[in-house]
Order: sequence, then C-alpha cells, then structure tokens
Amino acid sequence: MNQPSPDAIAGLVAQADELSRRGQHEAAASIWQRVLDMRPDHAPALNHLGTQAMNRGELQLAQDHFARAIASDPKFAMPHANLSRLHSLRGDRAAALKAIDGAIAAEPTAWGPHFEKARLLEDAGRRQQAAMSWSKMLSYIPEPVANSPQAQPWVNQAREAVKANQSELHAFLSQRVDLASRAGTATRRELERFEHCLDIVTGRRPFVTARPLMLPFPRLPAIPFFEREDYPWVKDVEAAFPAMLEELQGVLASQQAFEPYVKTAEGEPPAQFAALDHNLDWGAYFLWKDGQRIDAHADLCPRTEAALALAPQNTVPGRAPVAFFSALKPGTHIPPHNGATNTRLTVHMPLVIPPDCALRVGDETRTWEPGKLLMFDDTIRHEAWNYSDRLRVVLIFDVWHPMLTELERELVSQTVQGMLAYYGDDADLGEL
Repeated sequence: MNQPSPDAIAGLVAQADELSRRGQHEAAASIWQRVLDMRPDHAPALNHLGTQAMNRGELQLAQDHFARAIASDPKFAMPHANLSRLHSLRGDRAAALKAIDGAIAAEPTAWGPHFEKARLLEDAGRRQQAAMSWSKMLSYIPEPVANSPQAQPWVNQAREAVKANQSELHAFLSQRVDLASRAGTATRRELERFEHCLDIVTGRRPFVTARPLMLPFPRLPAIPFFEREDYPWVKDVEAAFPAMLEELQGVLASQQAFEPYVKTAEGEPPAQFAALDHNLDWGAYFLWKDGQRIDAHADLCPRTEAALALAPQNTVPGRAPVAFFSALKPGTHIPPHNGATNTRLTVHMPLVIPPDCALRVGDETRTWEPGKLLMFDDTIRHEAWNYSDRLRVVLIFDVWHPMLTELERELVSQTVQGMLAYYGDDADLGEL
C-alpha cells in the first residue's frame, strides 16, 4: 500500500483549517477523518475529531482520540488541555488538574493552560495555589489579548486574586518571622533590608536591577542609595558645604554662564533626554569636564574644588573626573534613564533646594537636604524633578564604586581609555 505524501496530508490539513475558520465544522470533520484514514497517528486530526466528539457529548470517543493524540505527540499541548476539559465535564477535578499539568509541561509559557488550572484550583477552594497560576497567566498573556474586552473579566479576576494572595502572604510571613521581636538584636538597616525583601516577595515592590548602558561590571550589587555614614570621607566633604554654597552664590550673582547639560551632536538622536536637548531648563556649570579642569570656572570655586579632592573621585584620562553645578529650573523633570557604568557612584551635594524637588532611584524616592550628600548607582533607572517655583542647584561629581579594588579601578580606567582609542575620542560612549 502506498504511503500518502506529506504534501497531500499538508494540503488536507490546510483545507480543514480553512473550513473550521469559516465555521463549516461538519465539512472540516470530514477532511480531518480523511487525514486520519491516511495517517492514524496524526495528532492534530485526532485532537480536532476528539473536540467535535466532546461537543456532541460522545465523551468516551473524545477521550480515546485525545489519548491517542497525546501518545502520538506528547509535546502537543491542545489534546492535554482538551482532555482536562473533558474530565471537568465528568466532574473528575483530580484528573482534570493532571491533564492540564500535561498541557503546561508541553507549553510552559502558554497562558491558556495556566488560566484553566487557576479556575480548577479556585473551584477546589485552593486559593493560594490558584493565585500562583493566575500570576503565571498574567505573566504570559500577550498585552493585546489582556486588553481585549473578552479577556477583561478573566484578567480582572486574576489581578484581584493575586493582589489578595500577596496581602495574605505578607501578613502570614510577617507574623512568622516576627521582626518586631528582633528589634533589640538586629540593626535598623538589617530590619529595613529584610522588610524590603519581604515587600518584593509579596509583590509590594519591584526587584530593582542595574542596567549599565556601556560598561557593566559584574558581581556588584544593585544598591539604589548608598548610606553616607558608611564612608569616612563624606564628613570632610560635607564640612565644606558653607564654602560651596558661598561660591555657588558668587557664580549665580555674577551671572556666569551655565550651559545646557544635554547637548546632542548634530545628526545624533537625542536619546533619553529629547525634551531637554540644548535646553537650559537643565543647566550645568562645569568645574571639571571629561577629565579636564575648566580653569575659568574652577578658579572661581577653589574651596569647592579642594573639598572634591577629599573624595575618591574616579579618574580616567580624557573622561573623568567630572564635577559641575547642576541647575534645574522651576517645573523641570529629568525623565527616567540609566547611566553608562556601575563602576562609579554619582554623588549630589545639595546646595539650593526649594520644596517639591526629589530624586527617585529604582523605586526609592529621596529629597535633597542642603549639606548632606546623596550617593546612588545611576545605572539603576532614575529620575529627578523640580516642581517648585524656584531654581534647584546641586553639585554633582562621581566616585569609584566602593567595592572595586585598586587594581580593578586601574583596569577599568585602562578599559575606558582602550575603548576611546579603539572607537575614537569622539565616539558616543555615554558618560563613561
């Protein structure tokens, strides 16, 4: 007996699919049966014929078809899912859950099987496990499907179930670990750090990661804000606050020219700061830029420059240090963005700080306090704003990441210089 050609079977499958799309299910069933006559182990044909048998109420015939389809192609998810529905029709929830697990094993990122499992678990009163399946469904469902009117009832049900479960889980874990009882034996920072962990586990806060644009250094933790009291040099720099403020006021009073901080070269896209490109709403008065001292500016601020020398500024010939007064005009918002490398920390010395100004790094927002340094990893997505009716000015400079060794600092410096040599000094390497 001649074996049917693959092309012949493919043509019949295409014909059956087209008839099904037109709603001509009986005609499609006839074509699927022809496919099955030609190849008795054809999993899609078995699945379609099984579905039609289930719709007619012929459950045993449907089960036989689904079982044969699964045996023929275990990684074909649809017969597993259809078998689960069949068991649900029979009221056999345990068998339905087992079958839907087969569909999930076949296609772990398909949202439909997770939806079916969540409903089965809800019906069984297993709300915690159902919430996990709802959460997976929400992770995998495509946005256009999730936003469609037909899907809204399911999506809303899933979100409400996940939210309620996260709240209950937070209460359960908080009682279990009993942080209040540890107040006498743990430091404030330990408790805050673990509370942050608990918030992430229970969905209250996101897990923040660093995303360096140009030079990522591995095995450095993604810490949004570094605490000033941990670094001995901070108090020496902060002691110069009155002198820094006086020198800034002199610069402002003499109407020394600030320049736009964002100045995209002609022909280059403005990237992260389009609204601020060549715009003095975000102005800069550089003391050091690209590793070069701006003599005309720095000579006017000798005590500020002397204070900066007390910090472990990163140094890369042709690139760093960089230090400047950063001025945000009233109503200015610096949009969320990421820095170039996590081998350094960005440091702000707050000088002129009106109300309604803040800096957000990751999901943490802090306000500037005059004279108190803020240090953060700018490769974590961050933004800043001045919603007051007055000018805001901070002194910005960079320091080496405190976890880098002297050798690592030297190697980073050589790497950046090497990238400049390779691509050319005018290459766009961000703020490396």
